[in-house]
Amino acid sequence: MTAKNAFYAQSGGVTAVINASACGVIETARQHPDQIANVYAGRNGIIGALTEDLIDTSQESSEAIAALRYTPSGAFGSCRYKLKSLEANKREYERLIEVFKAHDIGYFFYNGGGDSADTCYKVSQLSETLGYPVQAIHVPKTVDNDLPITDNCPGFGSVAKYIATSALEASFDVRSMAKTSTKVFVLEVMGRHAGWIAAAGGLIEDHGMPVLVLFPEVEFDQERFIARVKAMVDRHGFCTIVVSEGAKYPDGRFLAEQGTRDAFGHAQLGGAAPVVANMVKEALGYKFHWAVADYLQRAARHLASKADVEQAYATGRAGVEMALAGESAIMPTIERVSSDPYQWQVGKAPLSEVANVEKFMPTEFITDDGFGITAACKTYLLPLIQGEDYPPFENGLPRYVTLKNAPVAKKLDAFEI
Repeated sequence: MTAKNAFYAQSGGVTAVINASACGVIETARQHPDQIANVYAGRNGIIGALTEDLIDTSQESSEAIAALRYTPSGAFGSCRYKLKSLEANKREYERLIEVFKAHDIGYFFYNGGGDSADTCYKVSQLSETLGYPVQAIHVPKTVDNDLPITDNCPGFGSVAKYIATSALEASFDVRSMAKTSTKVFVLEVMGRHAGWIAAAGGLIEDHGMPVLVLFPEVEFDQERFIARVKAMVDRHGFCTIVVSEGAKYPDGRFLAEQGTRDAFGHAQLGGAAPVVANMVKEALGYKFHWAVADYLQRAARHLASKADVEQAYATGRAGVEMALAGESAIMPTIERVSSDPYQWQVGKAPLSEVANVEKFMPTEFITDDGFGITAACKTYLLPLIQGEDYPPFENGLPRYVTLKNAPVAKKLDAFEI
């Protein structure tokens, strides 16, 4: 059997551990030179495949690839670009096959979230339709934790650890100032439709901190919310509020909606925290502070969950092993064996059941009043934030790796997206 090249790309919003998956893919591929000749990475995701902008990972030392395991962001560049259906945009699919043929690519590893799973599934279908064999494997990644079937998504455990830690530390700060100053702190976190990240903020109540969580899954009732804030401040002297960017009114409008759209056509969000904080100020007159975690929550590799790092690497490695075993159109998953002690294993799911499916917070994870998390939710969350996996430090700062990202020589004519 003649060895084929592999194509790997990162997609969507990056995470603190997506490069650990890249490390798993590349290191595992290097262990099988008889089947995978080389791994070419797409510069800026699937766009790199369409424009034939490929990166030769063989030019990176084993030490540099190993350093990806503790380096945040997308080492090869990511993108928000979703391929339409084959019927709607046959030109781009034919271009993919043209590039794959030109560079003898027989394996396709796409590392991303829900939209990436959809793209990967379409590529697998394209392979069959156009008669060019490509084994397409989706390597899961998303801080939103909204991919179906898998118990959790690589990237989520670390952002959950960061948000829980940040909410706890800020709550200590507010508590110390509440007598004469700030009484309410509002932290806005990511999560367009699913409240998994916001739920992590609810973990601080077990550390004695009064906290309210605003989920996308629960319609925002301003009157009830203000009453709960007042009750908490009356009782504790202060209150922390963790609000998902996807929190919305009963009519479906996002609290944070700006009236603009991103590259995927999703409503551009940002600003739920000041909206909520000003509601509290106008209704109750409390002094407040607010913050938007934004990129900090998904870039914080210095506080990554060890469990998350290990799962990110394992799904990358498993993706290659599954491809070498002849699998295609699947996604490696995390299967929870037990929560206490925490044990997990890698499983797999067909992309036909993953693409375009979102996993929301179960009803039993949200308290009856809609403002907190249940014991069952804590049992789910706590194992995912366990353990520390610090990067090496140098002169007081993390020592992260920047790859050479040497280009592969182009063989085709230019292609306009």
